[in-house]
Amino acid sequence: MKSPVVKRSIVIAGHKTSVSLEDAFWKALKEIAGARHVTLSDLVSTIDSERRHGNLSSAIRLFVLDHYRNGGTSGTSSSSGHETAERSPHSAMRAS
Repeated sequence: MKSPVVKRSIVIAGHKTSVSLEDAFWKALKEIAGARHVTLSDLVSTIDSERRHGNLSSAIRLFVLDHYRNGGTSGTSSSSGHETAERSPHSAMRAS
């Protein structure tokens, strides 16, 4: 069964924007944020600030994919060549 695309508003760096993701990605992103003790907005802001190309929805999908490919551990790089929020010094500070 196909997961429907859900469009949600989120605040990134003080600006409201819309992001369209399949429901499964929204759920995974919330799980990751909860495990790191950061808000969803903070996690998405970090992903947004570290993406080098592509749109935000794609960057989020790649981040979630990398996270689960690596067993939920940090220190990974996505296959697209950009560093994920898992390597961010800011996310490390937030997670502690």
